[in-house]
Amino acid sequence: MDKIVNNKIKLEFLSKGENVALARITVAAFVSQLEITLSELEEIKVAVSEAVSNAILHGYQNKPDEIVTIKGILKGYTLVLEIIDQGVGILDIEKAMEPAYSTDPERTGLGFVFMQSFMDEVKVESQVNHGTKVVLVKKISTDLKNTAVS
Repeated sequence: MDKIVNNKIKLEFLSKGENVALARITVAAFVSQLEITLSELEEIKVAVSEAVSNAILHGYQNKPDEIVTIKGILKGYTLVLEIIDQGVGILDIEKAMEPAYSTDPERTGLGFVFMQSFMDEVKVESQVNHGTKVVLVKKISTDLKNTAVS
């Protein structure tokens, strides 16, 4: 029988690249309160990695002493994550979400593409010089059979 979980977390960490793994693991542990498939878990972890990486690389331009915040809510079978930075913001959100667009020539510009393909909903709010909030929504499958992680 599927568990219905209502819970929330808030995690704040420094804008260091090594904290991308911390964010992934923390969110994975949080969402694992539900009976979730390995595939869904991996998709969530990739989306979180991309959003946190964007906050560090683009929002804070690799300044390691800034704060990235993740807020997570489990409500029934829906996961809502907010990844928030107080960095430089995004001038043109629509352009930033286009495949292969990046302000950094070293990057592929596929972060938002991955987020959109792995999550049910991706919303971006941003204000130049005031930061960005990426909201990721994932509806967890309730027909799990033998593929659940618990």
